[in-house]
Amino acid sequence: MSAVAPTAISHYDVLVIGAGPAGTSAALRAAELGARVAVAESDRTGGTCVNTGCVPTRALAKAARLMREVRTADTYGIEAVIERFDWRTTAARVTESVDRVRAIKREAERFSDAGIDLILEGRARFVDPHTVELGTGRRISADNILVCVGGHSRRLPIPGAELATVPEHVLSLPALPERLAVIGGGNTGAQLVTIFSSFGSRVTLLDVAPRILMASDAAVSEAVSTAFREQGTRVETGITTVESLVRDADGSITLTWQAGGESVSDSFDAVIMATGWPADVDDLGLEKAGVATVRSAIPVDQYFRSEVSHIFAVGDANGRDMLVQAAQFEGEAAAENAVLGTNRRTPHHLLPAGGFTDPDYAGVGLTEEQARARDPLCVVATVPYASLDRAVIDDRERGFLMLISDRRRDLILGAHAVGENAIEVVQSVTTAIAAGVDVATLAHVRFAYPTYSAIIGLAARSLLAEAAPAAAPEAVAGTLE
Repeated sequence: MSAVAPTAISHYDVLVIGAGPAGTSAALRAAELGARVAVAESDRTGGTCVNTGCVPTRALAKAARLMREVRTADTYGIEAVIERFDWRTTAARVTESVDRVRAIKREAERFSDAGIDLILEGRARFVDPHTVELGTGRRISADNILVCVGGHSRRLPIPGAELATVPEHVLSLPALPERLAVIGGGNTGAQLVTIFSSFGSRVTLLDVAPRILMASDAAVSEAVSTAFREQGTRVETGITTVESLVRDADGSITLTWQAGGESVSDSFDAVIMATGWPADVDDLGLEKAGVATVRSAIPVDQYFRSEVSHIFAVGDANGRDMLVQAAQFEGEAAAENAVLGTNRRTPHHLLPAGGFTDPDYAGVGLTEEQARARDPLCVVATVPYASLDRAVIDDRERGFLMLISDRRRDLILGAHAVGENAIEVVQSVTTAIAAGVDVATLAHVRFAYPTYSAIIGLAARSLLAEAAPAAAPEAVAGTLE
């Protein structure tokens, strides 16, 4: 940490605000390029994903999976009984996992080794376009400033919203809720549904959207929604609005919503609001830097520059993809643009994403709807997991892999999967897309047997079979770029 007195003004080539995945990758890259760099962080390094988001959610998903495995062990001749489930012990194990990940990442040491000043002196706020003031009153100026502050959960602006728990505070629940409502059917909400239903909670999922997982392919959404319902989750989509939460005399929460022109109320032990993830930029003093926000995010150009050319916004701060895998590459690109004055972009069509639900789901590239809108003659092949030997062996036959190709180019435009190891399967397809592997080449790749990734070869061969009888279509306008 810097030893400059609190009243002094320190100047850097690059100041990074925030030490999450975007800020860390940006700071390290800027230092590699020879810049004098400071990172101003108000709390802990690692960002939301490590401390309260992806890592603890995945650890909870691991515990939930163990519960499901024990319950179905008898199908393999193993008699097992879950004698009890201790929520607090599980929460403690999750916290331990977070601490271990943080220890392995050793961001503070990496910053120090790279000559980067890590400054933990509270929230940084702009006082002018080149200067920020920290919580201690200390001021720091820089030639270039990269805003990498991440995001935060959004509570609905309704009466009683403070009674709900937001996803990053799930571990603070005092006990496992017997009756749980999850508001919001995006990635986070869907994962929490699986986690708590596996632990034994009776879960109700509410969403104003016409279907859950709206960012995913419609077939993925339908498959996951069907699985949820079969597992006992009440899924209510297309509701008009959530009206209020009220604490009852017995400590439960009455949740009221509008659906089909009628008011519906039900009682729950806990309510989780997974209803959005705006950028955490509202109190940065951006107006003093001349930077405007739109829908709680900083608009940027394709090089991550805001309307003030030396101020960049990366990761959640620009409101684009809100994914760790995007933030890391954006941070590197923005650092290069700031230090070298280059115009580096990052391709955003190759962002695999998914959820650790039951079953898992994932996708990359264009959905079928998007692909058909651009090329009505695109080829779509869907292979069920039931045709995969490994899925049969593991009793994981539920699911599918869908591959989409441009018929003229024979290149893969999108991949979407539901089922065991869906995220790993889609990641493998992403690698093929990034390498420019065509469908014919992918169809002849030899996959180890028996594996889940072998379904990629099955789907690629199915694509070839689908495309073979067709005449060459007209040239397709546009590209994935």
